[in-house]
Amino acid sequence: MEVELKLLIDAADVAAFWHHPLLTHYAFAAPRTQQLTSIYFDTPDLALQRGAAALRVRRVGRDWVQTFKAGGRVDAGLHQREEWETPVAGPALDLAALRALIAPDSEWAALLTDAGLADKLLPIFTTRFRRRTWMLRSVHGDVVELALDQGAVHHGERQTPISEIELELKHGNPAALFELALALQDTIPLRVGSISKAERGYALCAPQPQPPTPAYARASVLAADLTADLTVEQGFQAIVSNCLEQIQANEAGVEHGIDPESVHQMRVGVRRLRSALAIFDQLIPCPPALKAELGWLASTLGEARDWEVLATATLSGIPDIDRHARKLAPLCQAALQEAQAARRCAAAALDSVRYARLVLALGAWKLDMPWRDGATADCAQALSGPLRPFAAGKLARLRHRLYKRGRDLESGAAPARHRARIAAKKLRYTAEFFQSYFPGKRSRTLLDALAKVQDVLGRMNDLAVASRLLRDLAHRRAGLAKEADFVCDCLDAGGQHDLRKLRKRWRAFVHS
Repeated sequence: MEVELKLLIDAADVAAFWHHPLLTHYAFAAPRTQQLTSIYFDTPDLALQRGAAALRVRRVGRDWVQTFKAGGRVDAGLHQREEWETPVAGPALDLAALRALIAPDSEWAALLTDAGLADKLLPIFTTRFRRRTWMLRSVHGDVVELALDQGAVHHGERQTPISEIELELKHGNPAALFELALALQDTIPLRVGSISKAERGYALCAPQPQPPTPAYARASVLAADLTADLTVEQGFQAIVSNCLEQIQANEAGVEHGIDPESVHQMRVGVRRLRSALAIFDQLIPCPPALKAELGWLASTLGEARDWEVLATATLSGIPDIDRHARKLAPLCQAALQEAQAARRCAAAALDSVRYARLVLALGAWKLDMPWRDGATADCAQALSGPLRPFAAGKLARLRHRLYKRGRDLESGAAPARHRARIAAKKLRYTAEFFQSYFPGKRSRTLLDALAKVQDVLGRMNDLAVASRLLRDLAHRRAGLAKEADFVCDCLDAGGQHDLRKLRKRWRAFVHS
């Protein structure tokens, strides 16, 4: 299992990296330099890529090595993939040698034994880069290989640069990778690399650049991770990893895409993560600094999401919008400009050192488990206890809290709706986290009824936020006050309809 952390470094910062004290302080061997050329193979229809695998032959000096990588995941920038390697005589594959290393009943063996695969494989793209490698030993004895790679990925006449640092764990705790990365980042503006060289090569192979697609929470993956024998602490780590995966999977969509759903899903990922931290807070308190930085990220994404909802959904949903289109055109255009500006701010935030440091700090905290230090005997016992009863207790308490806060929903007061919306969101995320522990019709009925309540509460909140944004827009841009007032009146009327719907759905939830 290959475990490595990828960091992107600007070519202008390489000189500073060469002189970083970490390289001499932790190195226990002289660095070495290699020129590496890798040829990646696949079928014309990219069967290996579709199977989440990569196959290459790499020249290292005079030697050739073939490597097959498959599966794996990215967690806070930490890449974990299964890897098999064998020497070969030259730039040609020896699939039989690879198959001999892989468990015959695994899906990866099945992929490599597919009939006619060997005849279909052909070179797809090539990487050529210069690698400078240091062997480091942390203060805790962890052994890490640090490599600086500079070069390019080539596909025909097209190419994309490589300028990155790889920290690969050879022995010890993966937390050491994050600690070293944070030490480097103290003086060098590094960013977390979420995609591999192979993924960059495949991107070059596409006839046209493919727009990033929104990434949703992978509930099935979390369900598989939450096995029956999991402890509370292990469950916490699995849930946090699942949330981080959703957050990072939407980075490209927010930075380089135009689909509002990418911002929405990244914001959902942050909300899920903050809910997870709240669920376990009594046993695993999150450091205040991390909480504050997550608040910054949530606020940045929230600003972009609010403007995009207003510009792309709320305004277009006004009754008889076609009849008022000409009158509202300046207002709609101004809202769209604000949404685009907020999206650019969110993209800039994700490209910042601040965001990279937040991701690295979360990864280090989750793996290093500092909450164990000074934990009471009762706390330590609870952390090592089974997850399922802990989950059942949390669900019961959160459901009771929502019932309590929902008593005032009939009044239609905004503060009551806000409290109920937050409680409903926390209950829904918690129920989704632990859904695999409580399967069956009753659980599905609860989630369905809860989702319907939350949808109405969410829409009513969107209308309230839209009114606030419109009044702010009218205040900052002359000539839009009359149109903003007209739209706010329409939104108020829509809110009354939603209030009637909310009362009906709340009663259905109470009896679910």
